[in-house]
Amino acid sequence: MIVVYTSPGCASCRKVKQWLKDRELKFIEKNIFTTLLNESEIKHLLMRSENGTEDIISKRSKVIQELKIDLDELSMSALVKFIQNNPSVLKRPIILNERSFLVGYDEEEIGAFVPPELRNIAKVHCGPNCPNFCTCGEVRQEI
Repeated sequence: MIVVYTSPGCASCRKVKQWLKDRELKFIEKNIFTTLLNESEIKHLLMRSENGTEDIISKRSKVIQELKIDLDELSMSALVKFIQNNPSVLKRPIILNERSFLVGYDEEEIGAFVPPELRNIAKVHCGPNCPNFCTCGEVRQEI
């Protein structure tokens, strides 16, 4: 299942959700301001990101600047509490499923969320005469 961490007013979040809807891909949306992220969820996000905090936390965020927080100095439990208390430090959107992890809207990278079986069907069965060629052709280009 695809999970998308979003916030209200986030243009990239809207683009990701629309991209997923256009391809009829089911997803769970988690608004980081209305859903308290639990400890295991935050640790999972950190574990999935290649560069840890750098990938998912905006060091330019107002809270980090004002409090002069050095993320590298925080213990894991302190980091988790900090994120729970200040969800605005998270970059958005964060999209993940069992195989893929993406922060932000990237037209080239988001294709990884199309299940392989759908990519194969589009590759084999869809041609210019297909009523869904716009979508299928796009999927083939993303492969």
